[in-house]
Amino acid sequence: MQVKENNTVKVNYTGKLSDGQIFDSSEGEGREPVEFTLGQGQLIPGFEKGLIDMKLNEKKTITIPKAEAYGEVREDLKQEVQKAELPQNMEPEVGMGLVSKTPDGQEMNLRIVEVKEETVVIDANHPLAGKDLIFDLEVLEIK
Repeated sequence: MQVKENNTVKVNYTGKLSDGQIFDSSEGEGREPVEFTLGQGQLIPGFEKGLIDMKLNEKKTITIPKAEAYGEVREDLKQEVQKAELPQNMEPEVGMGLVSKTPDGQEMNLRIVEVKEETVVIDANHPLAGKDLIFDLEVLEIK
């Protein structure tokens, strides 16, 4: 049996950057394999593409170029805001995450990338934007 489009699969994975740094894994403490149906856009395109034609219990390593992962870093997603607009009693630090609501009520995850005297620069890019990703995959189940 091989993984095909629209199959539901259960997969163990470890995601790494090109320097070997692990950013996510299904095999950590309290973690479980990911289960999803291909073709529904739940995961980045390169991850799904890498699973096609894999066999049950097969293991392989794939490299996903940034175009099939989280894309390029977009400068238009960075914005400078007054510290006064941040939640009260918050001491902004580089790397700190924030959640903002769009006018239509959707939540957006932001990160502080620079702290200045009166302002902070926030970034709505995905933290992995602009990076090629490497995944070790193991197919545990094909439905």
